Amino acid sequence: MSSLDPPTETPGFNAATWPTQPTYSNLGEVRAHLLPSKACRTPTSGSSCTGPQHLPPPLPKKTLARALSLPTHRALSPSPTPAGQPPRPLLGSRSVDESQAGGDEARPACPPAELPFCSLDMELGLSLHDLHCPEAVHTVLAARQLEGLRAVHTRLQARFLGGRPGPCRPHHSFRLLDSLPCVKSGDTLYYRIVQVDKEAWHVLAAKVPKPGAKKPHPWGLELQASLPPHFNLQGLCGLVPEGALPEAPWIGPVVLAAEVPERTVAQWLVEAGAQRPPDFAWAVALMLLQLSRALEHLEARGATLTELRPENLLLVAPRGCAASGPQRLLLADFGRVYPRPSEALGAHALQLGRLLRTLLDRVPLATPLTAGLERLAAQLARVQPSATLTRGALQALLWGPGYELRGRGTSLGPWLRVRRALLVLHLAQRAAGGEVPGLEDWLCCEYLVEATEASMGGALELLWG
Repeated sequence: MSSLDPPTETPGFNAATWPTQPTYSNLGEVRAHLLPSKACRTPTSGSSCTGPQHLPPPLPKKTLARALSLPTHRALSPSPTPAGQPPRPLLGSRSVDESQAGGDEARPACPPAELPFCSLDMELGLSLHDLHCPEAVHTVLAARQLEGLRAVHTRLQARFLGGRPGPCRPHHSFRLLDSLPCVKSGDTLYYRIVQVDKEAWHVLAAKVPKPGAKKPHPWGLELQASLPPHFNLQGLCGLVPEGALPEAPWIGPVVLAAEVPERTVAQWLVEAGAQRPPDFAWAVALMLLQLSRALEHLEARGATLTELRPENLLLVAPRGCAASGPQRLLLADFGRVYPRPSEALGAHALQLGRLLRTLLDRVPLATPLTAGLERLAAQLARVQPSATLTRGALQALLWGPGYELRGRGTSLGPWLRVRRALLVLHLAQRAAGGEVPGLEDWLCCEYLVEATEASMGGALELLWG
C-alpha cells in the first residue's frame, strides 16, 4: 500500500464510521419544547398559561457527511463470525451518503412510510362487520404484509446502493493506494486509488486494460457510461486524467469504477472448488440469479453480451453486509456488449447454460437444488428463454414453488400469500436477535414482492413443463 496518508481534513484509517448521516439541531430549541415556561412551573389558583412562549431563535440544521475509513487489505476468505455473536454489518470503502442511494432504475421520491401499528380499525380497512368475516381479515393482512415487504425491500436497496460517489471534477486529486493490482480479470487490471475532494474521499478502482487485450467495442462502453445505477452492473465515475498519478504503473487516462472488486468468479471457483462447501449449489444459484438480473437489464436496453466468461465477472462484498455472506456480482465486460438483433430474445440463454454446466461440475453433492439447476441448464439450451424467464426459474428453485405445485390447474396465490407472511416473520425474528438483513434477504424480498401467479406459473413451466 502507498505510504501516502489521507488528507488531514478527513478521518484517519481508524476513524469511526457512521451507517447514516447524523443531524445536528438547536438543543436550546428542543429543551424549550420539553420544559414548561417559567410562568407555568408552579401553577397557582387563578393563574393561566396563556402568555406567549419565548423561545430562543432556531439555528439552521446541519447535516454532517462523514467518510469511511480506508479499508484494510483482507484475505479472500474472511474468518466467520464467532459463535454466539450476531453478525455485524461491514460498511464499504466509500463515503456514506444516503442521499445518493437509488434503486436499480430510479431513486424513489421519498422513503417508504412506516406502517401504522396502533391504528384505528377504520384506518386498517376493517369494520366491525369485517372482523366476523375471515375473508376480509385475510385480505387486509395480505395487503399489509405485501406493503411491509415493499418497504423492507426499498430500505435494503437504498442501503446496498447508497454512498455512490459522484462524477470526477477538475478540482479532484488522486492517490494510488497499491502499486500492484488488487484484481486481475480477463482483460483488465484493477488498481485501488483514492479520489480526494475537499472534505471527502472515495476509494475507487482504476480500470487499466491488459497489454494485448482485445479492443473493446465503443457502443458497449458508451452504453455503460449512460446506465443508471444498477446493483449488478459496474458503474463508472469518470476518468483519471493523464499525469494525475505520476507514480502509476500505466500510461494515459484510465476509467474509474465505483466498486472495488475483490476477486473474479473464476478465482472464486478455484477457491470454492478446493474447499467444496456444502452450500456450494446455493451460492451458484445466487450468483446466476444476480447475473440474470444484469443480463435482463441489458436485454431491456436492446443489448447483448457476446462472450460471457467467469474471469470477467467481478465479486465484491455488499455494502453493510457480513463478509462471510453471499457476494455481489458485477457484470463489467461492456467492451463485448453489442446491439441485440430484434429477433434474438434469448440471446444469453446458450451462454448461461454453458456457464451453469461449468459451475455444476464442481458441486460436490447431489441435492434437489442441484437437480433443478441441471434441469435449468438443459432447458436453457433447448428453449433459449429470455433473461427475465431465467431469473424467474432461478427464484423458484431457490425459494419455491416446488416441482409438486406445477400444473395449469394449481392455484399459486395461496402459496404466495403464505410465503410472504413467513418472510415477514423470518425478518422480524432475525431483527429481534440483532441480525442485519443481508443480500439473500433482499433478493428473496424482491422476488416475493414482484411475483404473481402468472410469473410463477411461467417459471414452473420452463423448469418442469
